Amino acid sequence: MSTSGIDANDAAAIQAVQDSVAVCDRSFWGRIKVSDDDRLRFLHNQSTNDIQSLKPGQGCDTVMVSSTARSIDLVTAYIQEDAVLLLVSPNRREFLMGWLDRYIFFADKVQLTDITDETATFSIIGPKSDAVIEKLGAAAIIGQAYGTHISIPSVSASLIAVGSGLATLGYTLILPASDKEKVWSQILEAGAVPMSDRAWEKLRILQGRPAPDHELTEEYNPLEAGLWQTISFNKGCYIGQETIARLNTYKGVKQHLWGVHLSAPAEPESVITIGDEKVGKLTSYTSTFDGHFGLGYIRTKAGGAGLKVHVGEVEGEVVEVPFVSHDYPQ
Repeated sequence: MSTSGIDANDAAAIQAVQDSVAVCDRSFWGRIKVSDDDRLRFLHNQSTNDIQSLKPGQGCDTVMVSSTARSIDLVTAYIQEDAVLLLVSPNRREFLMGWLDRYIFFADKVQLTDITDETATFSIIGPKSDAVIEKLGAAAIIGQAYGTHISIPSVSASLIAVGSGLATLGYTLILPASDKEKVWSQILEAGAVPMSDRAWEKLRILQGRPAPDHELTEEYNPLEAGLWQTISFNKGCYIGQETIARLNTYKGVKQHLWGVHLSAPAEPESVITIGDEKVGKLTSYTSTFDGHFGLGYIRTKAGGAGLKVHVGEVEGEVVEVPFVSHDYPQ
């Protein structure tokens, strides 16, 4: 297997994700604490998932959307006894603090606190991540539903949650920044291979996790991004709900996010064509073990997996990516 274009440490970490376990420091991601009596109702009204039905110890992914259902960020929400902890993309942290604050009205009992600087976040990723979690004293969480989380005083973790942030088995830890080095060492001693931000970004693209400024922009809605698992079609009104409900009811999703195997490097924003016809746009690119790979939106009517396309001047083939879904719920 060639490691063309990939640093040796990154190659080792990506390999570990596939066959053992890696750990990635995601502390540069944003963490926003939402507290006070109306916190669940407030977040329920601001995002796509059914936040209000969740109990302490549960969690979910949800999408913050504009009034026209354009995607702002893919957020993970962890419900605690007295707060909701939001894990948000690094480049959306300040924006979301301001955006959420604008929707807090005079009578609302909601407090927003940016706790990014005083906390840290690690993702433990790979088929052998359960063994690391056991050594950290969190065996009770193994096999639980996505987003389920517990506190482990022995590692000073605010929470250890099911879900790696990628479409690979794993866990997410949020802990005080003061304990970061100690817990990182514990995880490495338990057998995890350290993984860089670069390797995370490669895996994000290879797995199809949409990111702000790439796949999550004013141009696209969460259904086009394939984030069906983050959307409740049974909950009450929320920002952007009418547009999303209409797209679902009338099966009106006009483009979908896909992976593209490429024959050479390609620039994001490149037009995707079939013959002379424009059918989409590339949104992300990375080199891989054995070539080149991108993410892009392709018009629904053009087709899907197996489609032969050009991305600019580069040949490509459309493929499935595991993080997203293209199916309307039954």
